[in-house]
Amino acid sequence: MITLERHPWNTQFTWPEHRGPFRRVTPEQARDYDERGFFVLEDAVDAATIAAVSAAIEPFDREVLDFLATQPDGRFNIAGLDTVSIAIHVAPRDRVLADFCASELFADLCHDLIGPDARLYWEQSVFKAPHGTEPVLWHQDNGYTYVEPQAYLTCWVALTDATLDNGCVWALPGVHRGGTVAHESTPIGFRCCEDPDGAVAVPVRAGSVVVFSSLTPHSTGRNVTDDVRKAYILQYAPDGAVTRQGDPARGTPTGAVTQDDPRRQFPVLVDGRPVGAP
Repeated sequence: MITLERHPWNTQFTWPEHRGPFRRVTPEQARDYDERGFFVLEDAVDAATIAAVSAAIEPFDREVLDFLATQPDGRFNIAGLDTVSIAIHVAPRDRVLADFCASELFADLCHDLIGPDARLYWEQSVFKAPHGTEPVLWHQDNGYTYVEPQAYLTCWVALTDATLDNGCVWALPGVHRGGTVAHESTPIGFRCCEDPDGAVAVPVRAGSVVVFSSLTPHSTGRNVTDDVRKAYILQYAPDGAVTRQGDPARGTPTGAVTQDDPRRQFPVLVDGRPVGAP
């Protein structure tokens, strides 16, 4: 297993083992999650739901593309007309998407991999442009914004087939068990490593979900095809999770913000019971 430098704030991390009882995942999938940091739920979402979610996202993606067209070189932060469009916090603006985020599938995954009380922490669509110029660099989700507990849940929903040619997920097994690692900032996003040994490609069909930890280093390659590669990424954290404030290079955190903003974060599981989107 590759070893990476720890994040300065990651001083006392222990990976939480998952023993069940499970509602959705199998014991084998739970073992993969614990040992490798990811697994795949094949064909977890039916075609009609995928079509409805894709249609609901389209106007928000168009807003992003229109905005990028006003920016120098069509770029803003890690997004660009020639690489990837990212629409964030779209579920609070659309009932189809809010209901999807709070659906039984993801409530069950939260029960199995987080615990009895879980919230939607973040969601965004990620559409890779045809013949894209940049990949998404190797990173942990917790490397962008430092959340505690460090281990939260990412569900990468394929809205189109995700292949080696159009930018499927690649994952780096095992690193998650050590917690958050150090990242460096680049012009196209944070990076924790480059071309690591042992990386695993995770191509999936539309309707499948790549389930991985916020601590699993992952990347996606360039889309070298003629079509847009579409994904919807949902992230869930334990109720009471906080984001740490401050500069890791300057010392310990200076503050914490509880992740319960009613404008974009809502419970999906309370005392083990699924609750609908507000």
